[in-house]
Amino acid sequence: MDAKDQTPDLDHFWSLPQEDLTRQLSCSLKGLSSAEAQSRLKTYGLNSIKSKKRVSAVLLFLSQFKSPITLLLIAAAILSATLGDVADTVIILVIVLISSVLSFWQEYGAANAVEELLKLVRLNCSVLRDGQRVEIPMEKVVPGDIVYLTAGDIIPGDSLIIDSQDLFIDEAAFTGETYPVEKEIGVVPPVTPLSKRNNTLFMGSHVISGKTTALVVKTGKNTEFGKISSGLQNRAPETDFEHGIKKFGYMLMEVTLLLVFIIFAVNVYLHKPVIDSFLFSLALAVGLTPQLLPAIISVNLSTGARRMAQKHVIVKRLSSIENFGSMNILCSDKTGTITEGKVKLKDTLNLTGTHSDKVLLYAWVNASMQQGFHNPIDAAICSSYSDKSGKFVLKAEIPYDFVRKRLTVVVDDGEQQIAIAKGALTAILDICDYAEAANGIVKLDDCREQILDQYHQLSNQGFRTLGVAYKKPDAGNKFLREDEREMVFLGFVALFDPPKAGVDATILKLKSLGVRLKVITGDNALVAKSLAISVGMKDPKVLTGSALHKMSNTALFLQAPLTDIFAEVEPDQKEHIIAILKKAGYVVGFMGDGINDAPALHTADVGISVDTAVDVAKEAAEIVLLSNGLEVLVDGIEEGRKTFTNTMKYIFMATSANFGNMFSMAGASLIMPFLPLLPKQILLTNLLQDFPEMAIATDRVDNINIESPQKWDLRFIRRFMIIFGLLSSVFDYLTFGVLIFIMHANEQVFQTGWFTESVISAILIVLVVRTKLPFFKSPPGKLLSVATILVLIFVLIIPALPIAGWLGFGRLPLYYYGWMFLIIALYLFSAEVAKRIFYRSFHHRK
Repeated sequence: MDAKDQTPDLDHFWSLPQEDLTRQLSCSLKGLSSAEAQSRLKTYGLNSIKSKKRVSAVLLFLSQFKSPITLLLIAAAILSATLGDVADTVIILVIVLISSVLSFWQEYGAANAVEELLKLVRLNCSVLRDGQRVEIPMEKVVPGDIVYLTAGDIIPGDSLIIDSQDLFIDEAAFTGETYPVEKEIGVVPPVTPLSKRNNTLFMGSHVISGKTTALVVKTGKNTEFGKISSGLQNRAPETDFEHGIKKFGYMLMEVTLLLVFIIFAVNVYLHKPVIDSFLFSLALAVGLTPQLLPAIISVNLSTGARRMAQKHVIVKRLSSIENFGSMNILCSDKTGTITEGKVKLKDTLNLTGTHSDKVLLYAWVNASMQQGFHNPIDAAICSSYSDKSGKFVLKAEIPYDFVRKRLTVVVDDGEQQIAIAKGALTAILDICDYAEAANGIVKLDDCREQILDQYHQLSNQGFRTLGVAYKKPDAGNKFLREDEREMVFLGFVALFDPPKAGVDATILKLKSLGVRLKVITGDNALVAKSLAISVGMKDPKVLTGSALHKMSNTALFLQAPLTDIFAEVEPDQKEHIIAILKKAGYVVGFMGDGINDAPALHTADVGISVDTAVDVAKEAAEIVLLSNGLEVLVDGIEEGRKTFTNTMKYIFMATSANFGNMFSMAGASLIMPFLPLLPKQILLTNLLQDFPEMAIATDRVDNINIESPQKWDLRFIRRFMIIFGLLSSVFDYLTFGVLIFIMHANEQVFQTGWFTESVISAILIVLVVRTKLPFFKSPPGKLLSVATILVLIFVLIIPALPIAGWLGFGRLPLYYYGWMFLIIALYLFSAEVAKRIFYRSFHHRK
């Protein structure tokens, strides 16, 4: 539905009281019924700024004919029919149709398979429906819905706040401000600019801290975000692979156009029929153009995506598979990847390092009473406290955020109110003036050194250590952030997250794949280094966030590649580290699942998240893991490299056999009194050569292609095309020699013999160029083998079939097949030798 169709009175909804707004939306604060929500979904459409239409079979089929060369060929064939050559026209159109149907069938299946995979990682939202709080897909949120949001949640639509608590929102997409904006209940004037509407939430922003209940007013393209997006190109930046494919296409187009122009001009100059010469030139262009390349790429990537899904890796953007395979540095937090991700409480300690029940009680009250973002640390504390008989009532809360790095609750125990803060030790010490020692309350400065010594001891043992503090707030006054001061330091909470079983072997496996792991964590350097050593990292180099602040970009450019652990980093430093590593020439992956990881996920070449991550991280990622851990990532990297390798096999085939055959035909047409192949025969040649390549996606991949990162290299492809294309032409001209000087072939025999040799040599050379190894050491996949055999049999028997006459073929003498197979055997042997020399010399140059 268009933006104009939504209620115009809601254009300034931030200026309306809740009662007026619910009346205009015909809803209530008790939420919608399922039936009403379904009706509104039909009225307003899906809550998305992108058109989510299923792939149209008709449009996709018609797109197979969008190539200018194909359209010219069809037009020329029809023109030929008007001049009386109807049979040839029908054959040409049938061959073009068969090729297009095959391409359509592959692309249509690939597109729909990817659509099904994306459903596995779609974002959900908590709403009030039928009086119950339920989770629904975010795209099904409608105007009038009541939504519940906490830290990490993406705002599902432009909404009015109806309840909030210490709510801070990231609105950088709208305002450009990097600092979170505080939001609260209220009414603001209609003319209030967007950045000042502090009672409104906007789709596309996300919750940094706190929680809120909001009334959705606008969804999809009718939101502020939708309006901005409609005027922008929403296409994601090109990957190296996409850019390489485009450059490859331009290169082929230049070669094709030059060749077509020269061939046509010379044939006309030699007084050959103009229409036949034009059809021949266009057919040559079709033969040179890898028509199935878009389909082959789509099928390879979607097949790879399906295989990766079986390994619990969901690809949201297919072209990111190439970057995944090219990745040579992986940056990740340690929690859940290197460690189990299941935090356990080791002990609660007082200043002297002995167990303290009071510290445990206060830590439990803080963890169990907080209403914001649920996290493993609070869960571990709650599960370790058994005596839950105390009656505590929550009076106030200042949620955790990444600036303060602490969480404070105010509770009433029936006798008095107590404010309890828990968080990073330095963040707790910053708000303390006193400490509770064995002899009572003392000045913090008198025991600060003792506290820090105890903290370092625990950190060196690998324990994540938090501080706990308390104070008695002023009765009757609301507890605010400014009141987090003059508190009493109580003690330590020591936690540990054990390394995953076998993670050391996984890290070694990553290293063997050419991927270096770099840990980026907010934990202190001592804990991070202790963990790294325990999982087999020898003498890890550590760089702290404070050291990063002092370093110039030039210094970091030199130090970042050498660093194993970035510890005590601030959220914005993650993005900076990744940007520097990319600038240094590395393909960088970043694995994040937190609220503050979205910028780094966007900056990385490959953004990776997990299905349990907060919404903003999942949305920013290109790849989502259905289970957390590096071992899943290893499987994904291997599958990504297999997909890239199989795509390149088609490129190599198209740039060797195709280029060689078309170059040979072009040359032969200039020196022979007749066309070496008729246009319809060229098209049939192209179709039969492409048929086995459709099975490339399921082909086996050698370990040598998986062991190191793979990158698109047009220089390599161009050199490959020239060397193997010319090698193919040498043996094509040998075939011409046999046909002309030994067999003294007429036009029909020549065309039949050349067609047979051309197709068979092209489908067999694939078995050589598909692998860097000797071809007999790398057997092809089952489907590729079957497809190759079927085409081989068809080509050998086609002169005896009834359709041979229609296609312009005749029977060949038996002794020709002996010559042909001898030439093909020599061609395969020469290609094998050339391949070995080529790879050796190319890698030596690199």
